[in-house]
Amino acid sequence: MVEAVLIDLFSLPDNLQNIQGLLRNMLETIDKCSSIPAPFVYVMCCQKQGSERDSEQESLLPPLRDFHSLKKRLEVVRALTAAAALYTIKERLDEKDLSIIKVILPPLRKDLMKVYIDHLFTAVYQFEFEDLQVATDCENLQLSEPQSEGQRLPMQDVALIRREIQMYLESLPSLKGELTILRSSLIPDDIFLHGFTTRTGGISYIPTLSSCNLFSSSKRRDPQVVVKENLRRLANAAGFNPDTFHRVKIDHANAVCIMGKTEPDSYDGIVTNQKGVTIAAPGADCIPVLFADPVRKACGAAHSGWKGTLLGVSMATVNAMVSEYGCNVKDILVVLGPSVGPCCYKLPHESAKEFYRIDPKCVRLFESACPYIDIRRATRILLESGGILPENIQDDSVIDQSQNITFCTACHPDKFYSHFRDGTNFGTQIGFISIKD
Repeated sequence: MVEAVLIDLFSLPDNLQNIQGLLRNMLETIDKCSSIPAPFVYVMCCQKQGSERDSEQESLLPPLRDFHSLKKRLEVVRALTAAAALYTIKERLDEKDLSIIKVILPPLRKDLMKVYIDHLFTAVYQFEFEDLQVATDCENLQLSEPQSEGQRLPMQDVALIRREIQMYLESLPSLKGELTILRSSLIPDDIFLHGFTTRTGGISYIPTLSSCNLFSSSKRRDPQVVVKENLRRLANAAGFNPDTFHRVKIDHANAVCIMGKTEPDSYDGIVTNQKGVTIAAPGADCIPVLFADPVRKACGAAHSGWKGTLLGVSMATVNAMVSEYGCNVKDILVVLGPSVGPCCYKLPHESAKEFYRIDPKCVRLFESACPYIDIRRATRILLESGGILPENIQDDSVIDQSQNITFCTACHPDKFYSHFRDGTNFGTQIGFISIKD
C-alpha cells in the first residue's frame, strides 16, 4: 500500500498555469481514489537561482487549497538541484517512517530518477513509478507491477548525478556539534595516527543515526553516500586519506585480512604494515579494538562482539601481526574502544556460560535467565593469556579515569551509538589506525 506520493515536476518549464493544471488533475485522483485515506504527497519543483522560494511556493498554492482532505499532508519542495529536493523529501519520509512511495514523473525522467534513488535511499524503501499524465480513473493510483528497465544512462550522466549529490551533501552543516575523536595515550602518536569516533559532527539526521554514522546497510535508512560524506569529514579532521581507508567486513567470527593479500569475503580483523593505509573496525556495542607495534611498525584493528570475543578474534589479529610482520607479542599495544559495558549488557544463560568458563568475574547474576556480561574483561584475559603484557592493554580498568576511552556505549546516548539501546536502525562508530608516512 502506497504511503506517500512524489510528483516530480523538476524538469518541467516554469509555466505555472500548466503546472497548476497538472497538479489539480493528479491531486483530484489522489484525493478521491487513493487506496489509503489522504496519503502524504510531495511535489518536487526546481527553484530558479536567485528567486524567492516562499513566493514561488505561494504561486502553487491556489490549486492545492481545494484538497481539504490532504490538509498538512501535501508539501511543495523547491530546490536548486534535484539532489537537494529529493534529499529534503527523504527527510520528510524518514520523519514519518514512510517506506512505500509512488513516484509520478515524466517518462524521460525515470532513468535519471532511479539513479538518484539508488544513491540517496537504501533497500528499506520501495518505489513504484507512474508516467506523468492526467489521470482519468482510479486505477492509476493502485500499486502495479514495476515497469521494465529502460536503457542505461550514459556513464557521464551518472557521474554528473553523483557529483551533484556529493556537492550537496558536502554543503550540509554538521549536526550535534563538532566532530570529536577519542585518542589513547598508549599508542605513540609520532608513529601512528589513530582514534575512536563519537556520534557528533556528521550529517546523518535520523535520531538513532545522528550524526556521524559510519556504516550503511540494506536494513538501515542511511545511504552509502551519507556515510561516505561522514567519513570524508572524519578523514579531514583526523588527517588520513579516505581513498586508502579499509574497514573490516563483519562476520562476528575470527578471520583476519592481511592487507596486500587476497581479501576474504568476510573478516573481523585486519592488519597492515603499509604506511598511509588506514584500517578500521566498527562498533555499536561490540568492541572496536586497535593494535599497534611501534617496534616493527605494524598495526591492526578488530571488531569484537560477544561471538568474536569467544572465538578469539583479538588474539587472531595479534597472531597475524606476529606471523606476517615478525612482531614480538610483548611489543604489541592494544586499546579497547567504546563498547557496551557490564553495567548494561546481557546474554541468555547458555551464552553466559562460555564467559563464565573464561572467568567467573566476567558474569554477574550468573543464575539469572539473562546474566550481565563483561566482554571487555574477557578480551583482556584472552589477550594476557596469549602473551600481551597487562600494561600494554588499555580498557575500562585503567586507574586514571581521565585516560579512560572505553566508555559504555549504551550509557552515553549523547556520545555513542548503541544497537542494544537504539534497536534495528542504529548508527555505528569506528576505531581507526594507520602508520604515519
